[in-house]
Amino acid sequence: MAMQNDLRSSEREALLFHSEGRPGKIEIIASKPMATQRDLSLAYSPGVAVPVRAIAEDPALAYEYTIKGNLVAVITNGTAILGLGNLGALASKPVMEGKAVLFKRFADVDAIDLELDTEDPDAFINSVALMEPSFGGINLEDIKAPECFIIEQALRERMNIPVFHDDQHGTAVIMAAGLINALHLTGRAMKDVKMVVNGAGAAAIACTALAKSIGIPGDQVILCDSKGVIYRGRTDGINQWKSAHAAETDARTLADAMRGADVFLGLSVEGAVSAEMVESMAPRPIIFALANPNPEILPETVKAIRPDAIIATGRSDYANQINNVLGFPYIFRGALDVRATTVNEEMKVAAAHAIAELARQRVPEEVAAAYGGKGSTFGPDYIIPAPFDPRLIETVPIAVARAAMASGVARRPITDETAYRSQLRARLNPTTAVLASAYEEARSHPKRLIFTEAEEETVLRAAIAFREEGYGVPVLIGHADRVREGLDRLGCDAAEFEIHNARVSPLIPEMVARLYTRLQRKGFLHRDCLRLVNQDRNVFGALLLDMGHGDAMITGTTRHFRQSLDQVRLVLDPAEGHLPFGVHVLVGRSSTVFVADTTVNERPTASELADIAQQTATIARRMGHAPRVAFLSYSNFGNPPGEWLETSREAVILLDGRGVDFEFEGEMSPDVALNSTLKRHYPFSRLTGPANVLIMPGLQSANISAKLLKELGSGAVLGPFLVGMEKPVQIAAMTSTASDLLTMAVLAGAGVVC
Repeated sequence: MAMQNDLRSSEREALLFHSEGRPGKIEIIASKPMATQRDLSLAYSPGVAVPVRAIAEDPALAYEYTIKGNLVAVITNGTAILGLGNLGALASKPVMEGKAVLFKRFADVDAIDLELDTEDPDAFINSVALMEPSFGGINLEDIKAPECFIIEQALRERMNIPVFHDDQHGTAVIMAAGLINALHLTGRAMKDVKMVVNGAGAAAIACTALAKSIGIPGDQVILCDSKGVIYRGRTDGINQWKSAHAAETDARTLADAMRGADVFLGLSVEGAVSAEMVESMAPRPIIFALANPNPEILPETVKAIRPDAIIATGRSDYANQINNVLGFPYIFRGALDVRATTVNEEMKVAAAHAIAELARQRVPEEVAAAYGGKGSTFGPDYIIPAPFDPRLIETVPIAVARAAMASGVARRPITDETAYRSQLRARLNPTTAVLASAYEEARSHPKRLIFTEAEEETVLRAAIAFREEGYGVPVLIGHADRVREGLDRLGCDAAEFEIHNARVSPLIPEMVARLYTRLQRKGFLHRDCLRLVNQDRNVFGALLLDMGHGDAMITGTTRHFRQSLDQVRLVLDPAEGHLPFGVHVLVGRSSTVFVADTTVNERPTASELADIAQQTATIARRMGHAPRVAFLSYSNFGNPPGEWLETSREAVILLDGRGVDFEFEGEMSPDVALNSTLKRHYPFSRLTGPANVLIMPGLQSANISAKLLKELGSGAVLGPFLVGMEKPVQIAAMTSTASDLLTMAVLAGAGVVC
C-alpha cells in the first residue's frame, strides 16, 4: 500500500472504505436460521434432497425453492471500466461489487459479481451461457464496443432469462424518459423532432435505437462519430451497428447536423460541442450532454447562449442527471417478478414512460427537500425523478411487468397488482431514501460544521470529506500545528481550512465574558471561565456555535457522552419547551426502529416520557415513517405487576389528553410491541402494526439495549443523536468511524435530527 502516500485525501478515504473491516462491499448471509442441528439437516443433507427431486421433476420450481428468481449476475471482462478504459477483469471487481450493492439498495435484488478473464467474445459467451441454471438474470457491464453488441445478442439468443447490457440500455431508458418530458415541456410532437446524436459507441447506438422506438422518425435522427456524420454511402470507419442508423443527409460534420436541430444527445467527449453549434439549434433546444466525466458543453455555457434550453448531463452536480440507477434495478425487479425470458424493447419503452410520468407527479416531501426547494416540481430543471425517489420501486417494476405480460415473455403473470405494489413497497426501507435526500439537502444548503476534535485522524477524515463532497465548511478546533500536520499527512492543503486554537484565538475575550455572565451565579469565577475556554474544546466549540461562527457542532470521539454533554450544557440550553434526550436509529433492510431515550435521562417522569415520545415521533416522520409508539416495559398491561409501571401508564394517559396525531400504546414488552403474532393476544392494542418508536422506561435499559443491538444486530445503527438542544449539537460515540461522523454531520446540517 505504498501508493497511499501519493494519494489525495478523497482517494485515501475510498481505499479505506473498501478495506476497513471486511474487505470489499458485499457478503453472503444465510436467509434461514442456521443455529441448530435441525436447521442444518433441513438446509443440507438429508432435507435438501426433497427440493432437489422436486426441481428435477419440474425445473420451474427452482424459482420457489432457491434464490434463482431474485439473483442477478453482474458480469464483465473489464475492457471498458467506467471512464478508465481497459484495465482488466480483476481491476473491474470494485465496480461490479458496487453495482451489486446498487441492485440490493434500490430494488432488493440479490446480485453477485463475476469478472471473466477473457477478451475473446466466444469464450465470454460460452462461459456466461453455461451459468443459466444459477441466475434469474444477467447484467452485462463495462464491456467495450463492438464486442458488447456481439456478446449481448448471442446471449439473448442462447439464454432463456433476461440479459441486459446496462451501459447500452440503462442509459437509453433514462435518456428516453428525460427526452419524453423535455419534448412535452417544449410542446413538440415526436414526429416533428430533428435529433442529432454525437458518439457511436454502445450507449449512443442504444439511445438512438430507443429514441426511434418511442416515436422519433428514423429519417430525422442523425448519428455522428469522431469522423463526422454517419450518412448512407459512407464506408470509412463503419460497422454493421453504425450503418443501421446511417442517415440520408447532406450534412457531413457535427456542426452541419446541429443547424436547426431540436435535440442534441452527446455520448462522446468533453468539449465536442461549441457555443456556435448551440446557437445554430432550433428554438428551445434540448441538449443532453452526457460525456463522462465532463459533458460535451457545460450547462452554464449553454444557458449563457440559449437561456431557453433544457439541459441534462450525467453529473450529479447539475439538474437533470441521466443516472442509470433510475432504471436497471427496477427493470430487473419487474422482469424477475414475472419470470421474464428477456428484456425486450416493449419493456424498455414502458420503463421510460413510467419514469417520465413519475417526474410529472407531485414530488414527495423527502425528494423536494433534497433539491432545497428548487427544481422540485416538473419543469425544465426537473424532467427526471431523483434517484432516491421512494416511488420508483413501486412504479417502474409494475410498468415493466405489464409490458412483459403484454408482449408474451412473462412466465408468471401478476394477477393482483394492488398486492404486488404493496410487496414492492415493503421491500425497501423509506429511511434510506431520506438519508440519501439529506446528503443532497446538505449540498443544496451548505453549512458551517464545527469539528471539536480535529487532531484526531478519524475526525479530520470526516471533516475533509464534508468539505470535498460539497456539504459545507468544516471549522476545525485543535492545536493548529497538529491539525496542519494531520491535514498534510492526509494530502490536504491546511491553508484551505479554517482552524481555531482555543489557547490563542482572538475570540477568547468575548467568549470568556459571555461564559462568565452565564455562570457567575453558579459558582464559577472569571478565571474558571478562562480556563474552560482555553482548555476545554467542547466549551470552546459550543461558544463558537452560540456566537454564530458555525451552524452545528460534532464532538464525542475522545470523551464519554455524558462528559461531553455536561461541557456543552455549560454553554447551551435545551430548546424552549423541549427536553434533551438521545435517539438511536436502527435501520434494517425494510424497516427502521427509533429507540429513545438512550443517553440522557436516567429515570424520566411520565411527562418527560410523553415529551420524548412526541419528539421521537417527529423524527420518525422526517425519516419517512408513520410513527407507532410503544412504551416498553417487562410487563404487558400489568402482567406481571410491578412498582415501576405507573410512569409508562401515566405517559399514555398524558398523550391521550394531548390529542397527538400518531399511534401509541403501553406498557408492553418488546416482543409484543414488535411481533404481530404476539400482538393478537391483546386485541385492544391501538397499534395497527409493529411499533417503530420504542420509548424506554429508563436510561439503564435503553443504553444497554441500544449498545447490544449495535454489536449483535444485522442492520445499521445510527447515533446516538442528541435531540432537544437550542443549537444543533451531536455527540458521537467514541468508536465512531469517519463515515459515522460524516453521516452525523450531514444529518445535523440538514436538520433531520435536532
